[in-house]
Parts: sequence; C-alpha cells; structure tokens
Amino acid sequence: MGLSRIRLRSAQPPAGLDPPAEPESQPDSEPKSAPRAYRLQVVPAPRPELRLAEVPEAAVTARVIAFANQKGGVAKTTTTLNLGVALGERGKRVLLVDLDPQGNLTMSQGMNPDAIERSMFDVLVHRVPISDVIQTVEVDIAVASIDLAGAELALSALIGRERALDKALVEVRDRYDFILLDTPPSLGLLTINAFVAANGVIVPVQCEYLSLRGLVQLENTLAMVRENLNPDVRVEGIVPTMYDGRTLHAREAIEILEEHFGDLVFETRIRKTVRYAEAPVKGSSVLRYEPSGPAAQAYRDLAKEVLDGAEAREHA
Repeated sequence: MGLSRIRLRSAQPPAGLDPPAEPESQPDSEPKSAPRAYRLQVVPAPRPELRLAEVPEAAVTARVIAFANQKGGVAKTTTTLNLGVALGERGKRVLLVDLDPQGNLTMSQGMNPDAIERSMFDVLVHRVPISDVIQTVEVDIAVASIDLAGAELALSALIGRERALDKALVEVRDRYDFILLDTPPSLGLLTINAFVAANGVIVPVQCEYLSLRGLVQLENTLAMVRENLNPDVRVEGIVPTMYDGRTLHAREAIEILEEHFGDLVFETRIRKTVRYAEAPVKGSSVLRYEPSGPAAQAYRDLAKEVLDGAEAREHA
C-alpha cells in the first residue's frame, strides 16, 4: 500500500440508498448479537512537507567557447592556453580541448602528440569517453595526436557527424565552469563540430589587414551553423593579437575592427613579445613561465573581460 495506512471501519450504505433488508429469522440462525460486518478502507497518509533545502540544485553546466580563425598564425592556441590558465587562477574549473591535428596545444603543455595512445580522434570517431583522453597539467586538457588529421575523412561517413563533439562533451559539462576548444586553421568539419558544441566563439585576430578579411568568411560559416545546427552560437568577442602599437598599420587595424564590430572587440591587446614563443618550449603557459610579466598580465586582463561578459549575459 506504499505510504497509505489501512484502518477498519463499520460498513455504511452510500448516501441516498436504503440499507439492505434484514434477513428473516430462522430457527437455527445466529442470535442478533452476532458481530457486525466490517470492510477495509484505504486512507492516504499525509504527504510529508517539502522543504526548499530538500530540492536539489540544478547542475552547473560549463560554458563552451570555441577559439576559431581560418587564418593560421594568429595566436589562437596561445590564447586558448593562457586564457584557460588565467581563468584557472580565478578559481574556475577549466578544460581545454585540442582539436588541431598539429597538436600545438598538447605540445604547449609538454606532451608529445606522437606518443599519445588515445586522443580526440578516438573520442570523435570511435566514441571513446572524453574522460579517457584528459590529462591534468596546469589545467585539464583533452589531448590531440596526428591521428586527428584523419578525423574529417572518418567522420564524413558517420550519421550526425557535426554533433560528435557536442555528444562527447555531455559526459563532462557538469565538471567544469569553462570548456575552451582550440580549432584547426580551417573551416572544416572539426571546426564545425566546435561551433555546434559551443555557446560562443572568440576570434583571435592578428592586427593586420589580411587577417581582418577572414572574419567575413567566418561569420558566413557561423550563420549557416545557426540556421541548421546550433541557433545560439555567435561571436562573443574578438581578441586583437600580435599588437605593436608603434606601427601605424596595427593602430589602423584596431580602428577597422572597432568600426565594424564595436563592443565585440575586447579592450585587452595581446602585444608582440618573444615570451609567447619561449613558454611552450618549457611546456608551460606564459603565466607560469613569467608570472609577473606584462604578457601574463594581458591574459589575466582578458580573463576578467570574459568573466564580466559571462556575468552580464547571466543577468541580462
């Protein structure tokens, strides 16, 4: 009977009906003092009071950000790594995902992509759990290997190929505050997977004219993804990288960016410095390589802008 209680009660006729006639006395019948008939009646137990503290809170879901630019050499991997470490310094749980077959993000943390047995290739193509390819270094990183170069061809034969990454991330979305996706320098199937899985896209842009032109093609690709696969993904920020304020060309590039994209352009400028090249040689982010230097501070400033933007979206 579950939570219900059972009690005995004298039978009563339904309202509006006469009680059944008493049977005629028989010589051998029982005396009228015989026990009366009883029936079972189910009485629901009172419901327990539901307290607010007993209601489980909704699981926290990571914000997934793809770093994309089909032009190579714009500090995309550098930005993914150092922004992730800067967010980690602020107490955020961060996962980096290396989707570039070159494995530069993996190498930047001191790992050899050629020696990795399982990588994001196995996650996307063979449905291996992504937790099996996560290594913990300065932050958690889902590693890449050269096998990832064959992922686009292998995925092209699969149903739902554009959602392979999105499905893989379901396992770990509630373990992190931010998941940062480092994409290859193309707008192929791996980058499309990143756009489908992402809440937003951050575009590192070298402060040169030719780098700016690629933004148009990137936005066209995002428009197609919004129309067919992920209606919510949009560019949420543009990071000017390799900025040299001494040159007129760099300053003009910033002006063009701000004229066309307005508030999407982050105020932080990632300036040219050899520190960004030296740190990966040591298998380190620039924040650990030179913690008090201006290069590290730039990514701390960028992390603050990203967090402020996330909070603004939550309260919008």
